[in-house]
Amino acid sequence: MELSDYIRILRKNWLIIVIATLLGVGAAAGYSLTRTPQYEASSTVFVSSQAGGTIAELQQGSNFTQSRVTTYTNLVATPIVMNPVIAKLDLGITASELTRKVTASSATNTTLITITVTDPDPVAAADITNALAASLTSAVESIETPNGTDTSPVRLTRVKDAIPPLAPSSPNVPLNLALGGLVGLALGLGFAVLRAVLDTRIRNPRDIEIVTDRPLIGAIAFDPKAKSRPLIVHADPMSPRAESFRALRTNLQFLDMGGRASFVITSSVPSEGKSTTTINLAIALADAGKRVALIDADLRKPKVAEYLGIEGGAGLTDVLIGRARVSDVMLPWGERSLYVLPAGKIPPNPSELLGSSQMQTLLEVLERDFDVVLCDAPPLLPVTDAAILAKATSGAIVAVSAGRTNRHQLSGAIDALNTVGAKVAGVVLTMVPTRGPDAYAYGYGYGYGGYGTYGSGPAAEDDTEGDPPPVSHAADDLRPRTSGSDDTPGTRRSSTPTAPVP
Repeated sequence: MELSDYIRILRKNWLIIVIATLLGVGAAAGYSLTRTPQYEASSTVFVSSQAGGTIAELQQGSNFTQSRVTTYTNLVATPIVMNPVIAKLDLGITASELTRKVTASSATNTTLITITVTDPDPVAAADITNALAASLTSAVESIETPNGTDTSPVRLTRVKDAIPPLAPSSPNVPLNLALGGLVGLALGLGFAVLRAVLDTRIRNPRDIEIVTDRPLIGAIAFDPKAKSRPLIVHADPMSPRAESFRALRTNLQFLDMGGRASFVITSSVPSEGKSTTTINLAIALADAGKRVALIDADLRKPKVAEYLGIEGGAGLTDVLIGRARVSDVMLPWGERSLYVLPAGKIPPNPSELLGSSQMQTLLEVLERDFDVVLCDAPPLLPVTDAAILAKATSGAIVAVSAGRTNRHQLSGAIDALNTVGAKVAGVVLTMVPTRGPDAYAYGYGYGYGGYGTYGSGPAAEDDTEGDPPPVSHAADDLRPRTSGSDDTPGTRRSSTPTAPVP
């Protein structure tokens, strides 16, 4: 992951991180408020040797006391020291219970012993500490006094008496709040990173590169009003989303598809914007002066006729079964060189019709008559229609919904196309957010220009208006009829239809 990925994760999950941090602070505050305040009182005892007057004797006595300090420190927690304190102060507890409140320590290379007592009562903590220091002094003198003598060679002196503390030593509220905040922040960051790692949804070009090496040829900006105005290139040509389709049109013209220009536009799963992408791309191509044939090859849930507002009762199905001629059911749309072949009635065998020789012949003839042929096909994972149709065209364009489609779904769709030997022309990322953390990953805008390397394609002409190229004789019978009679001057009709499609 790159630095930009981590920044995007932080921007996207900042609310979770803040909530986790606040929860950590709240938990620490709750813990601190429910704890009983504890007070610490400390007393210091100095251990010295009483024997010797010369330097050598003093040095020997110092070494002796230093070697004994650790022993005396451990002696604090023994009953010989504890029991006299319990009896004197009438504590009503056992020596083992008192031991849990007492800590004794000694600094390295010193003869100082520090006794610390922790208790909810500051006065009791000080009294117990001083009593323990006195009891330790008496116990050591008793133990270290040789038999037959009255004086111990070791003397313990209290150099610091314990006084009742004014402030509790625990809970340390500021420290607990800081630790709680840090723990909450760490948990929030960990959850955000884990969520990003486990999230297999496709959000940016790098996610697509993980699945396939096919180029990303377009990124369609998200439009919250897309349902009310699906034909954005026609309804609002100056919008960012309309500009996305024009960028896709530019990239499409430079795809090297071996001299052909027929494309199946499909997706992995439903609701990824394939139909609106197909229609808007067709309009954008027609606006650039291309002769475009738009075929609604989704024979299960056709949408093209509904979006374009044309009659869809007769169409592709009728042509493939020989019930109608293409010129009778293919309709011009708008004041453009765009001709639409609706799906017609939904057949019981869509896959068989799309894989038939009639469909292959229809595509071949339309490719000769038009600059670009676009086919709107069903999703790849639920059914095999798009894969079958893609094999008969120059390639498939797979629409991927940003933030919805995951890598497994896209991988399955690509595998379905590769299985039948269909070529994947490229990938189009749809519903790309123009704001927010996911938009940040695209840098400037939402994907102007192309991705990957393209060669010269069959429609590599400039994006300018121009006269339509001459049409072949074989396609005359398949050309959509416009106003005027068949005897219009300049129109050549073959004496016999050469295309086997009725």
